[in-house]
Amino acid sequence: MNKKTLLLAFGTVLIAHSQELEKITVKEPINTQIVQDVGANEIKSADLAEALNKNIPSINIIRRSGIANDILVRGQKRDNINVIIDGAKICGACVNRMDPPTSHVLSNNVETIEVQEGPFDVENFGTLSALVKIKTIKPQKETSGEISLNAGSFGYNKYAGRISGGYNNIRVLLSASRENSNQYKDGNGDDFAAQIAKNIIAGKVPPMAQYQDRYKNLDAYTKSTFMSKLFIDITKDQELRLSYTANRSDKILYPSSKMDAIYDDSDIYNLEYDIKNIAKYSKLLNLQLYQSEVKHPMSTKYRKMGTNEYTTHKLTTKMQGLKIKNSFNLSGIEWIIGLDTSKRNWDGYFKKNDMVMKMPNGMIMKSLDDVDTTNQALFIKAENSIKNIDLQYGLRYDDTTVKSARKSEKDNDYNSISANILATINASDSLSYFIAAGKSNRVPDARELYLVMMKKHIGSPWLDQTKNYEIDLGVEKIYDFFSIKTKAYYSVLKDYIAYNSDKTQNSFENIDAKIYGFEISGNILASDNLYLDYGVSYKRGKKDHPLESQKGVDLADMRPLKANIAVNYDYSDKVNAKLQFIGSSRWDKIDYENGEQELKGYGVVNFKADYRFENGFKILVGVDNLLDKTYALTNTYKDLVLLTAGNKSNDIMLLNEPGRYFYVQGSYRF
Repeated sequence: MNKKTLLLAFGTVLIAHSQELEKITVKEPINTQIVQDVGANEIKSADLAEALNKNIPSINIIRRSGIANDILVRGQKRDNINVIIDGAKICGACVNRMDPPTSHVLSNNVETIEVQEGPFDVENFGTLSALVKIKTIKPQKETSGEISLNAGSFGYNKYAGRISGGYNNIRVLLSASRENSNQYKDGNGDDFAAQIAKNIIAGKVPPMAQYQDRYKNLDAYTKSTFMSKLFIDITKDQELRLSYTANRSDKILYPSSKMDAIYDDSDIYNLEYDIKNIAKYSKLLNLQLYQSEVKHPMSTKYRKMGTNEYTTHKLTTKMQGLKIKNSFNLSGIEWIIGLDTSKRNWDGYFKKNDMVMKMPNGMIMKSLDDVDTTNQALFIKAENSIKNIDLQYGLRYDDTTVKSARKSEKDNDYNSISANILATINASDSLSYFIAAGKSNRVPDARELYLVMMKKHIGSPWLDQTKNYEIDLGVEKIYDFFSIKTKAYYSVLKDYIAYNSDKTQNSFENIDAKIYGFEISGNILASDNLYLDYGVSYKRGKKDHPLESQKGVDLADMRPLKANIAVNYDYSDKVNAKLQFIGSSRWDKIDYENGEQELKGYGVVNFKADYRFENGFKILVGVDNLLDKTYALTNTYKDLVLLTAGNKSNDIMLLNEPGRYFYVQGSYRF
């Protein structure tokens, strides 16, 4: 589908009429997009990346498997976007991004997701280009619960249960689930092994990358989770919140990569303590402590290359954090001042079969050698209004050190200041303007600095931190029959960290680049029960100069135009239905020297409907990719290790999206 066709389709749906917009309008900051009631609406699988791709046009998915997929926000990924779960910063262990932060919380446990685009967050460490705030469900005082059973195409099944209740000043929540799926099939009817086979025939993938015969029919994954929360109202003005989340995933297949995950386990601990009204200048004092641990061994065990002798890359990471915030009012201004500290340890080593691999000198062969990233920061935020103008300000100072236990590596120390100002001009009850300017920073991670793969030093220890200088403009208008919100942005990236595949050592380098684009979204109400929501996103990214020994200036990961359009039908709180179109134009502005390929445009149609019974039962049915299209969302930028024959820049395996997918859920709430 070309760009002109996509815009014509978008223009056609805008002709619809409506009368009562207030029923569907959810007030949110003009620079933030919010996905509501995620646990109830996004039930197809546990994968939050798919839910975000469906709901927000500026977000694209990076498909790696049937689960645990990653996201792009305005073309940014990895550490350039910051994912926070209930205020805690979570990191994956895999250097090949098989376990991104969004994979460590399940959609059925999520209440809302807020996506704040741009460098306008000072509370959290490393928000360069976007902040994704995931808020999980909270325990309630009244006894309630839910039991659900899910089934879908490709052998998908899921069992989940949740119970919540309280007594006097205590509230408790327990939630557990287990799900499993076979390998999905694309629109051509090819499962993972069949997609690899076609790429072998095409000369893009070596034959030894295929699954062994005994593993060709392995399930795509099995995932079990447990979440518990305890909220205690110590006094009227004091609350203690404790939570623990466990994720256990087994045998996760990553068909376009050289390795699959033997397992992926994570444990997340979170403690928060609120004290209200301590003194005149402490309206709310919040203390948060958190820790996450992730274990991720990935291996060639299931592939033909591992028939007699397989390699396992075992990685672990631990993230610990402390944050203290104090809120108060002074001279009509709402202030928040805070201290934010964190420490991340990242370690990895190799095994041959079950034996630890060692260097000739007897040292363990490590990819990352106990790298510690330690951050200390002070921040301040303020909000006030002057007549019809709402103002927000932010300032943050960071002191960060990154150190490896490998004595030959250079230690790195980074200092930075982040700042922003946002102004919303409320011209009337139905018209608002928005302007924001900000600067933020993020330091290189251990992979970019120190990664060694089989004696090849991929990391570049001298990397500088990346700075983002950005301006955003927006306007939101609410008419009698529809609403429209438009945003434009221009981002200047200094010392952006890019991957240079021409280098055999020290493959990461700092460059300067620019990203710009626009987003349009809104709602149209056709009747009391029928409404439409729409969103379009366009972006473009260019390097100021080519990478060393290269010629191209197009930035990677910049799929240009995407549209999300959905017709919704709600009737008497019992019947809900949605017909959705998601499409994108051709992706032809690519970083071809670093592995990207031109991808065709696509357009897919999804449908789902549910019926709520008065006794608490609900039945939901749906179908994704209704027309069974064969298409790929994810490009082949070589900063990920993907299957390739290595003959040409585009001899890399593209992984197709799932074909037509039917699903059904039965649930009971009490």
